[in-house]
Amino acid sequence: MSIKVRMGQQKKIALVAHDKRKKDLLDWVKRNREVLGTHFLFGTGTTGTMISGETNLPVATFKSGPLGGDQQIGSRIIEGDIDFIVFFWDPLEAQPHDPDVKALLRIAVLYDIPCAMNIATADFLFTSELMKEEYEREIIDYGNRIRREF
Repeated sequence: MSIKVRMGQQKKIALVAHDKRKKDLLDWVKRNREVLGTHFLFGTGTTGTMISGETNLPVATFKSGPLGGDQQIGSRIIEGDIDFIVFFWDPLEAQPHDPDVKALLRIAVLYDIPCAMNIATADFLFTSELMKEEYEREIIDYGNRIRREF
């Protein structure tokens, strides 16, 4: 059993990057400014502020990731206010908020949210025809599955 959730033509996109990946994300945003300008953008504190300042794109910001920003994005996914993530994380450096990052990625999978975690994936997703149209996500009813197992 699953639940269908419609994602509009204008996507609600969270932009997140660890410190050593912020420049990579900023460069990617600059290359994709035109497409991103047609969507609603959100970001964790420093990343969102940097992107907005460098590109003049409107970015609604949350707290910094280590101060709860990842958790805020996760809660917005649950509430239906974010339906896409571009998260350039640093695979070579432990983060003080690793449990928060893992929780955010877990929520993204639970709620069938497209996630780009590197430049190649972001490029593939953003050149997809699905970026220009509505899309119906299929959220698995895990609660129902858990009840059936008992």
